[in-house]
Amino acid sequence: MSSDLYRLTATEVSQKIKAGEISVQDYATSLLNRIAARDEAVQAWAYLDPAYVLEQAKALDAIPQAERGPLHGIAIAVKDVIFTKDMPTQFNSPIYANNAPALDAGSITILRKAGALILGKTTTTEFAATTVGPKTRNPHDPNRTPGGSSSGSGAAVGDFQAPLGLGTQTGGSTIRPGSYNGIYAFKPTWNAITREGQKIYALILDTLGLYARSISDLELLADTFAIFDDVPPPTNFTLQGAKFALLKTMVWPSIGPGASAALDKATSLLRAHGASVEEISLPEKFNDLPTWHATVLASEGRTAFLPEYAIAKDQISPWLVGHVENCDKISRKAQVEAFDNISFARPEVDELLGKYDAVLTPSVPDEAPLGIEKTGNAAFCLIWTALHTPVINIPGFAGENGMPIGISLVAPRYHDRRLLAVSKVVGEVFEKEGGWERKV
Repeated sequence: MSSDLYRLTATEVSQKIKAGEISVQDYATSLLNRIAARDEAVQAWAYLDPAYVLEQAKALDAIPQAERGPLHGIAIAVKDVIFTKDMPTQFNSPIYANNAPALDAGSITILRKAGALILGKTTTTEFAATTVGPKTRNPHDPNRTPGGSSSGSGAAVGDFQAPLGLGTQTGGSTIRPGSYNGIYAFKPTWNAITREGQKIYALILDTLGLYARSISDLELLADTFAIFDDVPPPTNFTLQGAKFALLKTMVWPSIGPGASAALDKATSLLRAHGASVEEISLPEKFNDLPTWHATVLASEGRTAFLPEYAIAKDQISPWLVGHVENCDKISRKAQVEAFDNISFARPEVDELLGKYDAVLTPSVPDEAPLGIEKTGNAAFCLIWTALHTPVINIPGFAGENGMPIGISLVAPRYHDRRLLAVSKVVGEVFEKEGGWERKV
């Protein structure tokens, strides 16, 4: 049994540790054995020290039961743009090779206090800001990308190398890897979780994201990070009589056959279980949301990457150099207009989303593309990042090559816990009846 502990969800691990059925060291050993067996194929880690993992596990086992936190002993993979005081934070950049910050990011401080086992640092694209893939491969097909920029965290959770993972999202960097790796991915409302101590690309877009293999695990993390709505979420939500909407968005021409079929099946499943699903659209005046997002991204990048440009211009991506040098010739007037237009859109979109228990929309154009050189298309994610709404990728569907495809559920800002409650019920149906079969 101990050799299979790595397959447990975080919730299951927590229950077993609390009951005294397993030790944190037993659990950590199982995870490390899984990583050793699969690392060559997946390559999810930027930094991992097995001896230190076991040292942490032993220290956690020594803590008296009454003094243990809510995440006691639960392992978590951390994207390598988030500061960790006992592990390097290298941003997938030669400028920061072996960089060792002396402090934890705010999110890591909270996780450690809750008793989490910080497993290691996972791969990312350069500064979580480019689409050039790192070394990581999709655990379901090593010839395909795991997505990005949270490549390693998504792949590690998808491959049972960790039950939980931290990512970030500026465009689609949490939701897209969630879909490609067949796991739950949660981008909460913007700034619902502290971003202190992580590399910032765009201050008004960047959001810390969460990975897990169950909604119950995401709820554990939401509790830990004190993510709560004004109104407590329903405890007995049911699909019978529930009200959903289907929103294809203005980027629907980017859809592929796999994601289109997945959305059709998701809609059919909800209706078969007693829910209503009506198709809606965003007002035409918001058709430029992707353009506004791109303007904000480039404008904020001018600020974010000036330090690296100043000290080592020749060692950063031409994409980032272009941001700093404003190669797109974005005027300050255009920047302000993009800021203001998105701000104007947020309350109106909240009102539209608030009419439903949740709104379905594609997570990705299709299954993970072949090749690891690029991380895939974020077209269906980025407007929700700009709008600051919570989004959850729910796995369960498959593309033409048997690769996982997820569907996103979206809700108004600060309706995170309600969205989790709805997603738990929806996820049970999609996973059971969606048709995707896990390959690992």
